[in-house]
Amino acid sequence: MSKITACLWFDGQAEEAANFYAAHLPNAHVDAVHRSPADYPSGKAGDVLTVEFTIADQKFVGLNGGPHFQFNEAVSFQIHTEDQAETDRLTNALSAVPEAEQCGWIKDKFGLSWQIVPRILTEHVTDSDPAKAKRVMEAMMEMKRIDIAAIERAYAAENVDA
Repeated sequence: MSKITACLWFDGQAEEAANFYAAHLPNAHVDAVHRSPADYPSGKAGDVLTVEFTIADQKFVGLNGGPHFQFNEAVSFQIHTEDQAETDRLTNALSAVPEAEQCGWIKDKFGLSWQIVPRILTEHVTDSDPAKAKRVMEAMMEMKRIDIAAIERAYAAENVDA
């Protein structure tokens, strides 16, 4: 059992969010829904207070805490993908704010930020050849959604800086 569980603050949408993530993300499911035993600042006794859910073997808790706090880009979750089809499927399923898309970062309908990161992108941008890594990084910085073929072309290109 992990000693750390990410707690995500929602404005009454914790159960909806958990079900959404369970439907679209890898190895995801809702584990438990807990109703409040008493009134609380943003709800009444019997309302859904917390929802436990799992995404890719990582435990989360969704808390219906009210409108006081909103998600921002200071926290995001990375999802590592194996190919363009998986990258596109997850990006299409999660992205709800097209104008927020940048370098594989997306924002879902709850305001939570995600990074859809193909494994090959991570491998290439951390390559021991600085020229290759630079070309990949520069190519990625021009993208909204990650295009693996374009990443591969940048990686394979001759060193134009020489």
